[in-house]
Amino acid sequence: MSKPFRKCWCRDPQTKREYRRGQCPDYDRKGHAKWYGRLEAPKGATGRRRQPLIGPFDSEKEAKLKLAAAVGRTAGGTYSDDQKITFAQYADRRLEWREATAATGEGLKRSTLDAEHEALTLYLKPGLGHLRLVEIRDRHVRDLYAAMRLLNRDEAAAGELAELVRRLADARAVRDGKRIHNRPLSESRIRRIHAVLTGILNDAVKLAKILDANPAEDIFRSAGGAKRRGRARPLLWSAERTERWVETGHVPGKVMVWAPAQCGAFLDFSEASGERLHALFHLDAYYGPRRGELVGLERSDLSIERRRLHVRQADTDGDLDEGKTENADRMIVFDEDTAAVLKAERKRQAAERLHWGEAYEDSGRVFTREDGTALRPANVSERFAALVTRYGAIRTRLAKPGWTPERTAAQFRVPIEAVQIAAESGPLPPIRFHDLRHGAATMLLASGAEMKLVSDVLGHASAAFTSDVYAVVAEELAEAAAVRIAAFVPRHNKIKAVGASNVPARGINGS
Repeated sequence: MSKPFRKCWCRDPQTKREYRRGQCPDYDRKGHAKWYGRLEAPKGATGRRRQPLIGPFDSEKEAKLKLAAAVGRTAGGTYSDDQKITFAQYADRRLEWREATAATGEGLKRSTLDAEHEALTLYLKPGLGHLRLVEIRDRHVRDLYAAMRLLNRDEAAAGELAELVRRLADARAVRDGKRIHNRPLSESRIRRIHAVLTGILNDAVKLAKILDANPAEDIFRSAGGAKRRGRARPLLWSAERTERWVETGHVPGKVMVWAPAQCGAFLDFSEASGERLHALFHLDAYYGPRRGELVGLERSDLSIERRRLHVRQADTDGDLDEGKTENADRMIVFDEDTAAVLKAERKRQAAERLHWGEAYEDSGRVFTREDGTALRPANVSERFAALVTRYGAIRTRLAKPGWTPERTAAQFRVPIEAVQIAAESGPLPPIRFHDLRHGAATMLLASGAEMKLVSDVLGHASAAFTSDVYAVVAEELAEAAAVRIAAFVPRHNKIKAVGASNVPARGINGS
């Protein structure tokens, strides 16, 4: 093992040769030259001596520690001298190994490998590919994610990240010869890309033994190392909670779900109002597909006649990818009423196609805009929130003197039937669009469906997750369980037992 030394790799502009150590004009500039060391590695296949370069490091102390660790790995037979490989080279090699395994019928699904290839091509290789694997630090990863957050948002304010933002924008501009419709990246997509990066770097640590630690491991940990809070469990809008909300506006939890009667009132109001996305809301309220899954649903994956819905993909920020979990690819069998709603949606879409004529753009999706183009996920949430707000505004207007149902219907430009539903069905407390999915889980459980079936319908990773999140919210289940317990306990004379409960209790001595 050699003593650590400081060096840069600059070249003389006249001779084109590397400067000797210390001769570079910028050598003494802080951070310019880095620290290195040489290791006595095991001889190669030819028997020749090998002394690979270890580095770069920011300080002599760091170089000594890393060099000592490399010597320890050499002694233990776990040292890898593949120190010059770039991130792009290693990531491509790893992906080739994984694809070769998948080709034999083992390993990952094709959709997972495609998603990994996309993450590498569009983000990781443009951002980190030029760096040697051993050079990557957490600051490189943080800079990459910061640049990704600026894409199509505020690229002019990129500052020092401008070049990185430009490389990412160029990579996203064209894919497979086609221009990509760029949109800002969501945090969820950045986290999925982070999962790909973490997997690559973990592989380099545990299998290839090139890295000592994963520099991206702690990037998304909670601030200050604080303990991660538990998942917010849904609460039911019971009659008591709804009454208090009407009086005070208090929302008791972050995640709330409607009771069955409230959900039914919303769907009745949506249908009577002629809402374009009524079929989407109906399907979500009954079976709980995720928003991206609904937006990305293609007509070829829906059979109304067989009452089958194959969830295969999700639309996230304009890009189609595999679902959120391994079980996201699933088949949903729906009921006759849902089939009728979807059939009506198909007829309405056919009428819009005729109306638009040649201007109609067939996206192949089940739920679209009027011109046939694909919805944006945000459109769905916006329409849902607007419909809930309109329901409440109609009830508020009807409570004022002189506002008849007919006058209110004309004011809000909705059919009289929608006004009557809002007036007769009671208040509708606020929920998010995603909470329709929570409500679907609750009502499926309350209907007596097995936990495993509910987990399969929702596409959860496991039934244990479903049980942990939703079992508490299904208050109807508690009542059903109480009835089952009463029926399970054998009693010879239930009437007598009930009558005895009205007799004052006696003490131990009969007093």
